[in-house]
Order: sequence, then C-alpha cells, then structure tokens
Amino acid sequence: MNSKYQYSLGGYHYRFKDLGDLLAKATPARSGDRLAGVIAESAVERAAAQMTLAELPLKTFLNEAVVPYETDEVTRLIMDDHDAEAFSEISHLTVGDFRNWLLSDKATPEVLERIRAGITPEMAAATSKIMRNQDLIMVAKKCQITTAFRDTIGLPNRLATRLQPNHPTDDVNGIAASILDGLLYGNGDAVIGINPATDNVSQAIKLMKLMDEVIQTYQIPTQSCVLTHVTNTIEAIELGAPVDLVFQSIGGTEATNTSFGFNLNTLAEAREAALSLNRGTVGNNVMYFETGQGSSLSADAHHGIDQQTCEARAYAVARKFSPLLVNTVVGFIGPEYLFDGKEITRAGLEDHFCGKLLGLPMGCDVCYTNHAEADQNDMDNLLTLLGVAGCSFVMGIPGSDDIMLNYQTTSFHDALYVRRVLGLKPAPEFEKWLADMAVFKDTEQFVLPDEMPASFAHSLKSLPGESA
Repeated sequence: MNSKYQYSLGGYHYRFKDLGDLLAKATPARSGDRLAGVIAESAVERAAAQMTLAELPLKTFLNEAVVPYETDEVTRLIMDDHDAEAFSEISHLTVGDFRNWLLSDKATPEVLERIRAGITPEMAAATSKIMRNQDLIMVAKKCQITTAFRDTIGLPNRLATRLQPNHPTDDVNGIAASILDGLLYGNGDAVIGINPATDNVSQAIKLMKLMDEVIQTYQIPTQSCVLTHVTNTIEAIELGAPVDLVFQSIGGTEATNTSFGFNLNTLAEAREAALSLNRGTVGNNVMYFETGQGSSLSADAHHGIDQQTCEARAYAVARKFSPLLVNTVVGFIGPEYLFDGKEITRAGLEDHFCGKLLGLPMGCDVCYTNHAEADQNDMDNLLTLLGVAGCSFVMGIPGSDDIMLNYQTTSFHDALYVRRVLGLKPAPEFEKWLADMAVFKDTEQFVLPDEMPASFAHSLKSLPGESA
C-alpha cells in the first residue's frame, strides 16, 4: 500500500491508507472503533499512528477532507466557514506543535478566543489524540465560552446544571414535584429540560406550558426546553407555544443528521423562529444541542471515520448556530461504543476539550447504561475532572436515575458536591434568585435551609401539575 502516512517503530513499518485511517488508528482504544473495524491492531501501531499524526502540519486538514466535500454538507460547512485570518497565527504548526503551544502560557484565554474560528474539528480531534487526560483538562480550563438567555452560562468559577425532571408517563404531577426538588437543591440554571415519553407536538406544548408557568410564577432566571424533534418545535412555535430553547440531537456527518430527520437548513429555520419570539432577557442564544460518541456508527453513517473524530465534526454543526448549551451525553449509547468507566472518562474529557477549543458552551451528561462496565464511582471521577476543567453544565436528576430513559447519570446532590468541593457557583442571576427565595441561606457555602423556604411552602398544592 502506497501512502504518505507511514512510520517505522519497534522494527515494523506502519502505513496508513489516508488521513481518516491515520486519525482512527491514533485514537485511544474504545469499543466503538473496534466494532467499526477501524481501531489500531496493537498498542505499537497506535503509537506509530500518534507519532505520525504529531508530525502532520495543521494545514493538511484544509487540503484533505476525511468525508468527501462533494457529498457531505458538514464537510462543506467546515471548509467554507474556515477563517483563514484566525488560522494564520497557528498555520505554521504541526499537530504536535499545536498541542505543545496550547499547553504553553502563550495560549491565553484571549488568544484562544482569537484563533478558534481557524481551528477545524479535525484539527481539534487530532490534537486530543496525542494528549493525556491532564492536557485535555488544562487546555479546556483556559477556554472561556459565555452564552446567555435568561441567565449567563459559562462564566469562570461557575457550574450550571440542567434540571431533568423526566417521567415515564409524562405525568405532570411527577414532573412538577421533580422540578421543585431540583430547585430546592439549586439545580436548573442551565435549563429545565424534559425528554418527553410521548414525542408529539401536542404533548410537547403541554410540557412547555407547564415549565413556563413554573418559571413565570416564581420569576426564575432560567429557560425551559422540551427535547422533542426540531420540526416539532418549529410547529409548536407556529401554534404559539412558549418556546425558550430549540433542541436537536446532532451528528458529525450529513448522513447521520439525515437519519435524525433534519439538515442544516432545518436548524437555521428553527433558530430564526425561536429568535422571533424574543423571550430572552440577558441574551439570545436559543439553541440546545446534544451529541455523543458513537451516534454516526450506530446510524451506519461514519464513512469509516473513528467515533471521536465524527463527534468533533458535530461541533461544527453546533458552532454554526450559536447555541446556549451543547451537551455530550457521553455514556448513553452503551458499552458497544464506550465499554467501561475508563473509556467513558476519556471520551468525556475529549469531547469537552474539543468543544471548548472550538468555542462551544460544553456541558456533559456524566452517565452510563446499566449494562456498561461502569458505576457511580466512575461518574464521580469524571464529574470532578470536568468540574476542574471548567465544564459549563452537568445534569441534575432525582437520585441519579432517569426513570424514563433508564440510565444512570448525576443527581441534584452530585451538583452540590462538585460545586462545594471546587468552590463553584451557579449562574449569577440564578444564584441571586436562590438567595432571594431563601433556598440557599449562605450562597458562599451553599448551606441548604433546614426546612422548605416559605416562598415554596405552598408549592406542592399550587404547582401547575396539581391542577392539570
């Protein structure tokens, strides 16, 4: 096999057929790449691929597409929107040089903001493949991404949470009780977001109205979202529903997004529709995207590209539409893609690093399915590492157990833990609301009151769910 990508190591000569093959072989081992048949055959081959990748000029990624330009609108987006001026500052570097530069004191938050439009997802993915976990944490910490709608997400020394009050039958009483529970633990500043058990327009509007009534009744500086299909949300807006954020799961190839039932034009239409409602108070970031390593492989839409590179390409889609929140649901798809706690931890740090480097407000659903080789201690570890790395938000779910989606994630208590141990606070507008409502008596120490605040004492009888 003739190839420009080759390396000699350990007495063997390794050749990689193209850029996509090189990226895949350089990726730290994970079950999804093994399932796809793109994984390195040995640790030595992986090291050879990483050494080859380290010597590769960053300019290579502008001249060779891992998914063909002619047949993939995500590739066209990446190439056509690339900012040559922003790239000029790092255009002389190899992948290895770029890694070293990112870790240096030259790469300040201000400099990283200046160059981010010149970094392609493949450049970010390639760099992550030759970084240790501590490297991913350190660089992500330096990337400061701030977004806003009714409160401000991503400020330094802040950690927001998505209050996720899912219910297996969409029972409004159960949902309302979970919302109250989460608010009393200081959760919900990123979004109050429901995955509907029954996914249709009428049910989405019902849940939107429930959340909107709670937010308006208590004047909570947060936003709501029903995680229904983007076309359902467009229809809901047309019907006059109180839509704050538009949600969609996204992938890193056109074929993946086609399998999800949308294209880039659909997202543009949805964003314009949400902006027209003018419901934000301190900002106008109206989109909420979720991603996850393995989605392109599960849709048979990965084009032979490793799952982490496909994941990074999804961030180009997100970046195009200036989202309030981007969430990598890191262990949700299952052990076929990320086998155990070690692989989930690595993937979560990779996703967070790549997203932040590309300019996204990255959160993480620190999660696993019950048939994965992982447990809540693994989630504690990843949650803590992401808190150190400056993660924008995490999930808050009653008891860490989503009883509708049937997976394990982080609880309201977990969010309190990581805020306390790392000295992090909620979004500033939400923090003030917590103090005003006497949910937190001492916002510096996050001391919960001994009993339910008077401001909420009547809530079990008056929340919208009780009268619905």
